[in-house]
Amino acid sequence: VTGVQTCALPIYSIYLVGPMGVGKTTIGRVLADMLQLEFYDSDREIEASTGADIPWIFDVEGEAGFRARESRMINTLTRMKKIVLATGGGAVLADKNRQRLAKRGYVVYLRASIKQQVERTSRDKNRPLLQTPNPEKKIRELMKIRDPLYREVADLVVDTNRRNPKTVSQEICRKVKALQEIQDDKVATKKAGNDKPGKEKAKAKAAKKEIGRASCRERV
Repeated sequence: VTGVQTCALPIYSIYLVGPMGVGKTTIGRVLADMLQLEFYDSDREIEASTGADIPWIFDVEGEAGFRARESRMINTLTRMKKIVLATGGGAVLADKNRQRLAKRGYVVYLRASIKQQVERTSRDKNRPLLQTPNPEKKIRELMKIRDPLYREVADLVVDTNRRNPKTVSQEICRKVKALQEIQDDKVATKKAGNDKPGKEKAKAKAAKKEIGRASCRERV
């Protein structure tokens, strides 16, 4: 970790989900630097623990073998306290991964257009699923399956189209801070015995307007 903390420290870890080419690793590093937290990339951690790159794992063990390794790594990394984690594009496919991400930290869905995904992955040979004659078609197929899962698990959705990593990271900081404030208010209200349905409904409406799609789930 380097630099100076320029963003309020979150209560929980922050997990970045989203498709290939959206910039999860780059944004994750910038965000971690702002927060003065450790950064991890689940794909890189899998490679380090395996001693082989992702394409090799796909070739030898198939996608099923890779997903099994990915689930074990997600479980290990999400047990760590207060980190920024960039997950692989397909990490949300497994129900147990989604449950662990949702329960153990704030999940941010980094969204990008199909065009941006194609542009950013066109020269990357380290993505086995895109080594096809028509990568754009494959990306569209993947997004049809994965987009609902990204949205299901996400506390926040942040657009990355034509935006630099610093700007995106600053938006994540603001929105995570807003989420924490809502949770703090909810806890304080319950303790005071003033947890009235009408008040909670108004707060939920204000939260949605303030930060977009957000859910204040209980964390473990």
